[in-house]
Amino acid sequence: MPLKVRKNKAPPPLPACPLTECMAILGGAWTPNVIWYLSAGPRRFGELRADMPAISAKVLSTRLRELERTGVVARSAMPTSPPSVEYALTELGRELMPAIVAIVEVGRKLKSRGVVASTRPRLVAP
Repeated sequence: MPLKVRKNKAPPPLPACPLTECMAILGGAWTPNVIWYLSAGPRRFGELRADMPAISAKVLSTRLRELERTGVVARSAMPTSPPSVEYALTELGRELMPAIVAIVEVGRKLKSRGVVASTRPRLVAP
């Protein structure tokens, strides 16, 4: 005998679902890590590479471009010789930090319970 299909009691998503919009930003590999490291202040590309040695330069530059395009990260060229670029979180980027911190806390609880993590990049948190 087939099971009865229950009605979904969740409210219908908004036309432009805020959760989908937020997860589209945070869902990229290494994106939460980039935001995490920029939360302490502006960083140059090489500094971010040193913070995350497992990330490739191509992926890091792609993530930084995506985050800049979405308004999460600001890029500023420094008038030095040779020229250098700094990346910093915008106000919108700083607003993502409580969500990332909450995810890290849940991850710690899962880890303490022995839940097996996937092979995705790991966020290094204090």
